[in-house]
Amino acid sequence: MVTRNAGIDFAGGALVYPGGKTNPEDLTPETAAYCDGNDDLDISEIGSRVCGIRETFEEAGFLLAREKNTGMLINRERCLSIGAAYREPIRRGKASMKDLASNEHLTLACDLLVPFAHWITPSISPKRYDTWFYLAKAPEGQLGSHDNSETVASLWINPDQALAGAENKIYNIVFATRMNLRKLGKSDNLKLAMNLAQANKVITVEPEVINENNNITFRIPQEAGYDIEQETETVGPAVAFYASG
Repeated sequence: MVTRNAGIDFAGGALVYPGGKTNPEDLTPETAAYCDGNDDLDISEIGSRVCGIRETFEEAGFLLAREKNTGMLINRERCLSIGAAYREPIRRGKASMKDLASNEHLTLACDLLVPFAHWITPSISPKRYDTWFYLAKAPEGQLGSHDNSETVASLWINPDQALAGAENKIYNIVFATRMNLRKLGKSDNLKLAMNLAQANKVITVEPEVINENNNITFRIPQEAGYDIEQETETVGPAVAFYASG
């Protein structure tokens, strides 16, 4: 997980999964041509997965991509070399994932991303997001690193530790992230989590928000698979973007 720069409007300072907004370049047929597994996906789904790969590369330094001539996931040295050349230009919008894949003779491993959750921010939020969460195994040997721009810290942490840290005010973790940590923590390992995600339909979650007496209550569908239907907490920085409006 990574810590967002405190100066960012949305969830600044929060501990989050790498992620961000889909760019127009993520959604083009030209980009899709460099994606593994694109035959079974529509352009919107391909774009979401390209966005996930791009944002994980930008913010966390992992690159889910294969060597075009061998079909093997890129190794540590290639990831570091490509990162040095492309992370900052891609972050600044000066290069696209299509540029990276074309110039470096790679394909983007979109087939390795497993849909895990789909959340839409509540209607009262001043900024709204339609967000897909994916599971993927980190490529063996790649080290990862935060970018010291959008992300200012990074760590490996299991779901229970992250949730305990949020409970003890060590980490600022927004509601949607906490719920998906909770859902992920139901599995003992990544393989089981991915198998469950592949077997179960993703239920879209758009929380209902009730703000009263300095408390905020989030309500989510029981069928979404989080073993919880509502959570109430004192309004604070971690939920301010939900409470506004």
